[in-house]
Amino acid sequence: MTADHGPARFLCIGTHHKTGTIWMRKVFRAIQRDQDIPFMQCYRDKKLAEAAPSGPQIIVNWASSFPKKLMAMDHARFIHIIRDPRDVLLSGMRYHRVAPLGNEKFLRETRDAWGGKNYQDHLNALPDDPARLLFEMAHKHDVTVQEMLNWPYGHPHAADLRYEDLIEDTECRIIRGVLESFAIEGLDIDRAVQSWWDHSLFGGLKKSDAREDRIALHVNSGAKAQWRSKLPREIAEVYAERYQDALERLGYANDAAWVAECPPAKDIAA
Repeated sequence: MTADHGPARFLCIGTHHKTGTIWMRKVFRAIQRDQDIPFMQCYRDKKLAEAAPSGPQIIVNWASSFPKKLMAMDHARFIHIIRDPRDVLLSGMRYHRVAPLGNEKFLRETRDAWGGKNYQDHLNALPDDPARLLFEMAHKHDVTVQEMLNWPYGHPHAADLRYEDLIEDTECRIIRGVLESFAIEGLDIDRAVQSWWDHSLFGGLKKSDAREDRIALHVNSGAKAQWRSKLPREIAEVYAERYQDALERLGYANDAAWVAECPPAKDIAA
């Protein structure tokens, strides 16, 4: 953290598709309700005119594409969450087969190249999971990876966190440490951490019957490194050709040796 010119007021949360967005939405909406803190999405500078003029403000952006004006504000602090892109691919493909079309605009869009079908129908019409993973990789997944790469890592007012660390931090030490370092004016940290725990898979949502339908749709297991058992080696080889540089830049793999850990498609199918 760098020296600041005033108290931090804006608590900004940025995620990417399938990197914990529904989780963060639930957590910070709960904080909003519990502490009566204004909450808004912000993708453009003009939206900032609606921010609270004093006291705390929660600002979210589910593509981590915050306006530059907001990123430059001394009183704004940012939580940015990424996830292993290989697990994002698996989670995205599974979810996009069954997701309600009203939740994701891109799933409803049709293309001539897909025989006039929309994204979801074309995905489901493919013959098997390897084909579906290749399709997902070339479309929504590519957009998500580019978003993760485009984030300004090293920003002095941002905490770059990994989904994998957060999902295993059952004592909520990471989020507490971040919030303490941010020192957001008017935010009760103890209550915020309680809201985090209440709306986490290891906490208040540990039992599946405690999860709402939308959460259940998004969540398969929440475990990290699912690619080791669920990403076919044949797809992993293609993935390494396209995204090995991204894996290295994001800190998830030093080289392509990981491909050998993936089981052949026939073994997964069996």
